[in-house]
Amino acid sequence: MKDAAPQPIYLSDYTPPAYLVDQVHLTFRLSPDRTRVISKIGFRPNPDAQGREFFLHGEGLEFIGAMIDGIEISPDITPEGLRAEVPDAPFTFEAEVEINPAANTALEGLYMSGGMYCTQCEAEGFRKITYYPDRPDVMGVFTVRIEGDAPVMLSNGDAITQGAGFAEWHDPWPKPAYLFALVAGDLVNHPDRFTTRSGREVALNIWVRPGDEGKCAFGMEALKKSMTWDEEVYGREYDLDIFNIVAVDDFNMGAMENKGLNIFNSSCVLSTPETSTDANFERIEAIIAHEYFHNWTGNRITCRDWFQLCLKEGLTVYRDSQFTSDMRSAPVKRISDVIDLRARQFREDNGPLAHPVRPASFVEINNFYTATVYEKGAELIGMLKRLVGDAAYAQALDLYFERHDGEACTIEDWLSVFEEVTGRDLAQFKRWYEEAGTPRLKVTDDFREGTYTLHFSQETPPTPEQEEKHPRVIPIAVGLLGANGDEVQKTCVLEMTQAKQSFSFDGLASRPIPSILRDFSAPVILERETSNAERAFLLAHDTDPFNKWEAGRALAREGLIAMVREGAAPDAAYLDAIRMVARDETLDPAFRALALGLPSEDELAQSLHEMGHTPDPQIIWQALEALRNARAENIEGLARDLYARHQVSAPYRPDADQAGARALANAALAMISRMDGGALAAKQFESADNMTQQLAAWSCLLQAGAGEAATRAFYDQWQEDRLVIDKWFSLQIVHASPEDTADTAARLATHPDFNIANPNRFRATFGALSMSPAGFHHASGKGYRVLADWLIRLDPLNPQTTARMCSAFETWRRYDQQRQTLIRTELDRILDTPGLSRDTTEMATRIRGV
Repeated sequence: MKDAAPQPIYLSDYTPPAYLVDQVHLTFRLSPDRTRVISKIGFRPNPDAQGREFFLHGEGLEFIGAMIDGIEISPDITPEGLRAEVPDAPFTFEAEVEINPAANTALEGLYMSGGMYCTQCEAEGFRKITYYPDRPDVMGVFTVRIEGDAPVMLSNGDAITQGAGFAEWHDPWPKPAYLFALVAGDLVNHPDRFTTRSGREVALNIWVRPGDEGKCAFGMEALKKSMTWDEEVYGREYDLDIFNIVAVDDFNMGAMENKGLNIFNSSCVLSTPETSTDANFERIEAIIAHEYFHNWTGNRITCRDWFQLCLKEGLTVYRDSQFTSDMRSAPVKRISDVIDLRARQFREDNGPLAHPVRPASFVEINNFYTATVYEKGAELIGMLKRLVGDAAYAQALDLYFERHDGEACTIEDWLSVFEEVTGRDLAQFKRWYEEAGTPRLKVTDDFREGTYTLHFSQETPPTPEQEEKHPRVIPIAVGLLGANGDEVQKTCVLEMTQAKQSFSFDGLASRPIPSILRDFSAPVILERETSNAERAFLLAHDTDPFNKWEAGRALAREGLIAMVREGAAPDAAYLDAIRMVARDETLDPAFRALALGLPSEDELAQSLHEMGHTPDPQIIWQALEALRNARAENIEGLARDLYARHQVSAPYRPDADQAGARALANAALAMISRMDGGALAAKQFESADNMTQQLAAWSCLLQAGAGEAATRAFYDQWQEDRLVIDKWFSLQIVHASPEDTADTAARLATHPDFNIANPNRFRATFGALSMSPAGFHHASGKGYRVLADWLIRLDPLNPQTTARMCSAFETWRRYDQQRQTLIRTELDRILDTPGLSRDTTEMATRIRGV
């Protein structure tokens, strides 16, 4: 293993920049392998700085020359950047460098994607374009000139002028370098317009490569809905004359909020009913909203340093969740968010990659674009809003925008506006930002003489580098139900601040059934001894949609754990309860589809681990299969009725009503296929006129072992559509048997359409492997070997994607000694790779531990 580890950067070491930037003029003379970048930057000394060293970041640049105030200089050039002697007064720095976009497979800085020039500068990609103080607290006004033969040349802000072989852009709003963007290539646009509430006319464009212009209409409507919603709900209006989105095939992330020029992974903006599922449409709508909302929560107000990443991401994820709730079903959105939070963030909190929402240190910031920063960061915003109330939240946000517009801020700045508006001391709430881990909220209760009391205790287990934990503020939304199902206490929020705390409810005629943590009011693990009878009662009667769903989930989980641990039969109480929910036509079909879902293999493994048992992925998979088969047999007739009742005959629309009906019908189809060998699914596959129905049918056929012909037909139909073929790669691996999962991934990696350099295709293949626990954790260890082989191959090309996919190994310590040894061997093999990137070294080292 490597002796020298990359050195961490600490929040406590932050110092203000020595020099500030006023104006930035950039000229790009584009060439695939020798792009010339000429920069002219107006600097001034920062009066708040603690030193006066002039240092500009720069990596992989071919230095041509530099001047200060027109006089040529000979700066000190290192692999990390440039140092020079400068005046103790405002001055102009000019530099000329060359870069090679065609060779930039890391997809950071300026690179090529299918003949198109594009950029990705967050977090620290701008230093691969030119010399600059590449940190978010240095903000300047950018003017950009692009020269080349590309038909379309775009940058941030508004267009100044363009002519034969050039285009000039100016962004009047100061921004950090991570928000810089440039795109140039053979592009066509899908145009529209939007009028802001103050009357500003904004030109809207979605730019795509020729042939994709028919896949932009839904994305454009989502953009206009987002702009309207942000005006109506947050009072935020767009501030430029043009808003551009560009779809790029090779992109490490989902999308990027660059000021006025959002760059999107093609999968997050292109859509048609024939090629995109309902889930794809909802994701596209949410991501377009997310990146647009960043215009204020991320661009106009940005982060002082990368430790404050949750300041922009947590708040913006919360805002896009609000948006989706308003556009679709709020209960279904909340349940979906919690499923994702538990699957990704709780897993992170419970393993070697645990870190606070605002980390105290990092080696490579790209490794901290995590579920903790994003999803848990959003949960903190939701808790804060719940604690202070809707009116105070709105008032605090208005103050935040007014006070900090144009600034680079911290979590302290964010919390201070709430303290000022409400008069509350949020020092204890701040612990949510500073301490890692998921609190365990234990509950007992008693009932005496008409008084019902809930006794709570909270404890957060130790996490890496944080052994000691402190009590947090936890908003606990509670309702009480009577024996007949009526509410005897409507939802109220109990504010827990101590390690142990009790709350009483008086004047009750009989002992109530508690509904605790309604709407999942805090990101905690609720521990309370209860019976299946009580869970079934809540599933039948709870008025809170989240806790109604949670009761069914708990029924399924407890039954599955008994099947895994004791070899028990499928739980009759669960089967009866789920039948009742499935046939209840008063419930939203989308809710019923979620209720028919089962805990994931990973969730069950984690539950068993926390109970002190060593999970066996194969036995967990077998238990889930046995329950699915039992459920299908138990409600086959009802499943056929649901399937028939919820067929959508109207022309396809990706709205909540149709999507919910299709989700319930396809959940029924999955059960039917277990009984009829896929006969009905084959008919749906042949007749489907949209991707939701076609993909669901193919999935059922694969599950039934009858998918060979459909697999060939699907490829033949869609082989020219790169995004659909990503689905073709992924679904075959997901539905392979545990014995064949790794072999299927390895076989598909030899397919002519596999491209290691394309992040979407790599994730479709090896992400599917890592997200199939029984196959990935096969006792032979071949899943580990196959993934490690390909991560070692990918790292020299794309360290970001490699590092993020290392997280497949993060749960290794929960398994048996044989699997631990196999995984440790693969982690060591990765770490012993010569020239391993800083990104992957940090991730693999943190996962492996000592």
